[in-house]
Amino acid sequence: MSTKPLPLPTPDTAGFFEAVDGGELKVPRCRECGDFFLYPRAYCPACMSDQVALEPVSGVATLESYVVNHRAAPGFEGEVPYVVALVRLAEGPRLLATVTGAGEAGSGLVIDGELEVVFEQRGERKVVEFRPRKDEG
Repeated sequence: MSTKPLPLPTPDTAGFFEAVDGGELKVPRCRECGDFFLYPRAYCPACMSDQVALEPVSGVATLESYVVNHRAAPGFEGEVPYVVALVRLAEGPRLLATVTGAGEAGSGLVIDGELEVVFEQRGERKVVEFRPRKDEG
């Protein structure tokens, strides 16, 4: 059993985490201005509209920055070093996530390189992670 932390959904984030648990990445999008945004919330941060709905996204992202952690956070003790990255989804929003499959200590990562979403099973939940995109080009 994993000792890694699990997300605790709130009323605003429950739909997002239900989609993740189902192996799908859905991101809030404003029906008024069309912007995608993260973190999930009941209003659009761009135009303040409350006409927000979760929409499926491609799961393709660009690596903007990353750090290689050599000191494990609780639950990650057996996985050091591991990579935590700032990624930008093709649809626009940014998020922090672990990156897997990037070689020894992230040696296979390239800033502006393409990533794809994967989901790590943690007990009864899944969490969003990314890996270098396999079908580039």
